[in-house]
Amino acid sequence: MRVAMYYNNRDVRLEELPKPKVGADEFLMKVMACGICGSDVLEWYRVKKAPRVLGHEATGEIVEVGEGTMRYKVGDRVFVSHHVPCGNCRYCERGNETACETLHTTNYDPGGFAEYIRVPALNVKRGVCILPDNMSFEEGTFIEPLGCVVRGQRLANVKHGDTVLVLGSGISGLLHVQLGRAKGAKRVIATDINEYRLNAAKRFGADAAIHAKEDVPERLRQINEGRLADRVIVCTGAPQASQQASKCVERGGTILFFAVPSPGVDVPIPLIDYWRDEITIKTSYAAAPGDLKDSMRLISEGKVNVRDMITHRLSLKEAGLGFKLVAEAGESIKVIIEPQR
Repeated sequence: MRVAMYYNNRDVRLEELPKPKVGADEFLMKVMACGICGSDVLEWYRVKKAPRVLGHEATGEIVEVGEGTMRYKVGDRVFVSHHVPCGNCRYCERGNETACETLHTTNYDPGGFAEYIRVPALNVKRGVCILPDNMSFEEGTFIEPLGCVVRGQRLANVKHGDTVLVLGSGISGLLHVQLGRAKGAKRVIATDINEYRLNAAKRFGADAAIHAKEDVPERLRQINEGRLADRVIVCTGAPQASQQASKCVERGGTILFFAVPSPGVDVPIPLIDYWRDEITIKTSYAAAPGDLKDSMRLISEGKVNVRDMITHRLSLKEAGLGFKLVAEAGESIKVIIEPQR
């Protein structure tokens, strides 16, 4: 079968691998669509594991089931989560599923940028969603990234009446804008350094979009009746954004680090200010099964518009172009690979 083999962001090759063979309690999925995630182009994280087939936002059709696989059948249209928690450890029982050691060791074989993937038994048990009839394979690729956003906003307690500031208007930032709006935020404001993405933020529901090189706290006060933001969501790894977040959060507010700088980059924290103003710092990583179900419902019910976020649909042969588009973070939002093209 054909795969897109990742070596680095500038070297993604169309190669051949044997089609995986399924075992008991597993199934084989024909991949119909798989999005390129921003984390796929983090070379500090990816290159050390290269060469490998990436892709973890995969949807497709089940074409073979192993012995004992009872819940799913050939022909089912599904989304499959690559990382799944065990459901039994201390972390899972406390609601910290994404800290589960099992979650960090699970994956499908070989990766979503392939014509077929083998879905292991634990992923079959805890990481599969049947796509609703009104959801396309392409829309289904957003279940995982939106699930991460759902988890982040739940942990940050984003609620009706909040002013939400989203720093960074890439794909995750735009999903945060839409979800904040769906949750009834009083105002949703976004930043970026790219005019294309600032315009996209307004198109997808931001009340205002501020160029990140402006005086963001001052512009925020002008827009928000003299106040800063109740919830600041950092969606870029730029260290400047992490520092900016501290200057943009209202007293009693929360900063969510949805994205973080590269390893080894330290960001100073004005701890005395956080203490005096009762600022809460939250982080979130990945998504748990419940987050994915909530995400699928939001897409199916039309509360988050993902269809119009797709800017590029590419074949496996064109995967290198897709990685280039996502890495450059220019005039693209969501790039999807369609392995059957």
